[in-house]
Amino acid sequence: MEYSSPVCHSPHALCSSPVKKKLLLLSIMFLVWVYMLYSCVGYCSTMPSLVVDGYRGRETGAAVAKRTESGGTDLVSRLMSKPQPWEDIESDYEEPSIRTAASRDLLDDELDADRGDETWDEVRGAEQQQRAPEPSAMSSFSNGSGSKKMPQAIIIGVKKGGTRALLEFLRVHPDIRAVGAEPHFFDRNYDNGLEWYRELMPKTLEGQITMEKTPSYFVTREAPARISAMSRDTKLIVVVRDPVTRAISDYTQTLSKKPDIPSFESLTFKNRTTGLIDTSWSAIQIGIYAKHLDNWLQYFPMEQILFVSGERLISDPAGELGRVQDFLGLKRIITDKHFYFNQTKGFPCLKKAEGSSKPHCLGKTKGRTHPNIDPEVVQRLRDFYRPFNMKFYQMTGHNFGWD
Repeated sequence: MEYSSPVCHSPHALCSSPVKKKLLLLSIMFLVWVYMLYSCVGYCSTMPSLVVDGYRGRETGAAVAKRTESGGTDLVSRLMSKPQPWEDIESDYEEPSIRTAASRDLLDDELDADRGDETWDEVRGAEQQQRAPEPSAMSSFSNGSGSKKMPQAIIIGVKKGGTRALLEFLRVHPDIRAVGAEPHFFDRNYDNGLEWYRELMPKTLEGQITMEKTPSYFVTREAPARISAMSRDTKLIVVVRDPVTRAISDYTQTLSKKPDIPSFESLTFKNRTTGLIDTSWSAIQIGIYAKHLDNWLQYFPMEQILFVSGERLISDPAGELGRVQDFLGLKRIITDKHFYFNQTKGFPCLKKAEGSSKPHCLGKTKGRTHPNIDPEVVQRLRDFYRPFNMKFYQMTGHNFGWD
């Protein structure tokens, strides 16, 4: 029997040579690899690209249209058109840098915003050191960190009336974003321009209210016209307090920083013998509320101004905060459950401060012990303020019970 090696009689015949089998297997594997690469490229072309230097911005409208017509999905447009679940998270991430600085100045008594002698540059520098980290690429992509707006509501006064307490209580509300320190824009920094002012504001989302407080606005003659020029719809809040008690508190604050100043009695009168009150002294002048309010009513209707009782802010903080929330058009979220009365300090504190799990009280500059004032001087001041108080009650339609 004869044996012979296989012979291919045709170029199209499948030969059983091991070499040819290996070549066939490699060819098949190569085809599979090419197919998989093609499929991957086709899929990846529909994904959003976070490429630096704005590649997305350079893509032409024709290219986008062609890709859409070919069945691709413009995923970037689809994502941006829908509210993203991280929007609220990003806004809360941005805000604490501002709020933490404000809380620290309150607790450590480094920035007593009611002092009136604090320059905004010093305050601003402290806040800049506490600036939040730069937003991540995902944050920028979602655009969920909000935007800076002019304040829709301003606490305009009065000094030593309880403005700091009101602001800190309001910051508990999730729909309120406020500057911690006093901008003093409409009295001291107006020449810096509105864009400078806007940059001081925290970022807010749709439906949130931007606020600031500067108590000296109420007694600044130019402030009403300037705020009206910014927006006639601005809501104004004034915290008022018995003008006699307020004047003594004002003096007490100054005395804590300048122990060598004259006595309260000597500053109160132009002439102690005649009993003529010195209205040029700011501690006395601020309490003539009717005079200052008349200036504001030249530019704002009464319904745009809310008067908060400094006394009731201590005795019934939840009740006063309820009025403020109604005035701002917000849901009453801040209630009795947020407060407890601190017997040592003599005023209410927050059970849980914004951004903290610990109770929060105003700093040691609040609740100072007043010096003993001659009762005769106190009575003369009450007699002096009485007609102005009556006029103020008439203008506001509210009796604050100071007499």
